[in-house]
Amino acid sequence: MSDAAPATGAATATATSAVEPFDTVDLIRVKRSGGALSTAQIGWLIDAYTRGYVADEQMSALAMAIFLNGMERREIRDLTLAMVASGETMSFEGLGKTTVDKHSTGGVGDKITLPLAPLVASFGVAVPQLSGRGLGHTGGTLDKLESIAGWEADIPVDRMRGILRDVGAVVCAAGSGLAPADGKLYALRDITGTVECIPLIASSIMSKKIAEGTAALVLDVKFGSGAFIQDRAQSKLLAQTMVDLGRDAGLSMAALLTDMNVPLGLTIGNALEVRESLEVLQGGGPADVRELTLALAREMLALAGQPDADVAAALDDGRAYATWRRMVTAQSGDPDAPLPVARETHVVTAESSGYVVRQDALPFGIGAWRLGAGRARKQDAVVASAGIELHAKPGDRVTAGQPLFTLHADDAARFARALESVEGAWSIGSEAPTPTPIVVERIS
Repeated sequence: MSDAAPATGAATATATSAVEPFDTVDLIRVKRSGGALSTAQIGWLIDAYTRGYVADEQMSALAMAIFLNGMERREIRDLTLAMVASGETMSFEGLGKTTVDKHSTGGVGDKITLPLAPLVASFGVAVPQLSGRGLGHTGGTLDKLESIAGWEADIPVDRMRGILRDVGAVVCAAGSGLAPADGKLYALRDITGTVECIPLIASSIMSKKIAEGTAALVLDVKFGSGAFIQDRAQSKLLAQTMVDLGRDAGLSMAALLTDMNVPLGLTIGNALEVRESLEVLQGGGPADVRELTLALAREMLALAGQPDADVAAALDDGRAYATWRRMVTAQSGDPDAPLPVARETHVVTAESSGYVVRQDALPFGIGAWRLGAGRARKQDAVVASAGIELHAKPGDRVTAGQPLFTLHADDAARFARALESVEGAWSIGSEAPTPTPIVVERIS
């Protein structure tokens, strides 16, 4: 397209501009009426939006029309590939290792990337984990790792490739050059109430993963109270959509549908979750965190050609932990440095004896956020030491006066609002609840 297109983003060309092949208003009308956009229309739309020809208010209208009326599978594929084409792509050819990545749709206490990446890398596989920061009640992997003294999230591509070659795992920030159309569209969706839309979520996630250049990808798609999409059937549809998109682009794919009704593990908050991850890497840690780490590792290694890898042994014999130390050191972190500790704590105890029968993930995620573990805006800072430490999970027996959970914060004034968040979020009964599995379904 001509660089003479109006800088204002107007929808019609001036007399001196090159004529655009489509009119944005026509595309809005198509989606508003429940119709399908052509491959050419979608390709033009994403290119024109990226270069500023399509205005934000027009893309907002399109996003809402998609939110309300959906997209056909072919449209979602076209949207994904158009966003990939909006920027740079990476390649790990010549690395000498098979590459496999994992993506989680996020949740409360989800620290799985931290033990998982070095575990899989300990089998000679390269894990290029491009991650993000948290927003709202879901924690960000980069925020967690930045609890470690000296650790660097932003590293150049050449250094990333070197770490993958020498160590096998790297967790870093995705460069702004990967799928820039997605970054622009996501920011718009965030302020227009169109985030929870399967076509837009799937294309957003998969455009970045395809652009990243990994050969294989395992998805951890969550449902339940603390998940991005709470309904199990909708989460399954999202998982299948993303698996199909990846396969269309030539990636080896698998997905696990996992339960996020209860916080994952016993910690919510950045430094607290790093500490728990270290316990898992040394053969311990909460049973649910270990179980999900092992399940995802098996899927990743199966896609990398090692279906019989003994991943449990690699956690228990120190191989995964040794790779963790090398991974942290390679990104300028000090694996021996003490993790930040909150200046203030507040313990909540059980009012009666019995079994913990309910522990809703979302209120605890919001509570940790209010303690300082999360951010309301992307530019906000997080408090590394803030969060919530759980002392009992559903199925555990407690006695009156026994600690249920501890709030951690640097400012005691934060406790009141955090306690408001979790009020009514748990209950104690006379009978233990029926255990529920973490992994409920595999999608391929």
